[in-house]
Amino acid sequence: MLEWLKNILGESYTEDIDKQISAEISKSFVAKSDFDAADEARKAAETQLAEATKTIADWQAKSEQAQKDADARVDEVKFDARLDRAIAKRRGRSAKAIKAMLDVDALRASKDQDKDIDAALDALAQDSTYLFEPLETPPPYAAGTGSGTVSRADKTDDGVEIAFAALNPNLKF
Repeated sequence: MLEWLKNILGESYTEDIDKQISAEISKSFVAKSDFDAADEARKAAETQLAEATKTIADWQAKSEQAQKDADARVDEVKFDARLDRAIAKRRGRSAKAIKAMLDVDALRASKDQDKDIDAALDALAQDSTYLFEPLETPPPYAAGTGSGTVSRADKTDDGVEIAFAALNPNLKF
């Protein structure tokens, strides 16, 4: 087994010495083939670890991007609701037409959106009043219009009324 040991020990070499030296060497050392197999396994494990780390990093980046996209969509929905609420508060006739007249991107990027939306809608209401319902309520209908009876303050009959009453005796006024 240990041919090189025979050359060194010469006539002193025995099988018992060979076994003892082999046992001691196997405690401290491994065979080259075992070492090579372990080294290959280590390299394969390092490669798998590198691939797993890269995959984790890719998924983490995708997760972060998905979170950013979701946050952007939520912010967009909140902004649209804020703008629609402000338009309705000012009694806008067509939210779509009003939004087309506004610089929505600048309002979306604004630090104080509520204040800037109010200012933009105020300016638009002054320039384009037709886009908004008037804030004043119209006066109520005058009493006495419609199918009710008409009364007059002066009860003097003139000739036309007398002639009309003669032609329509069943009509009361």
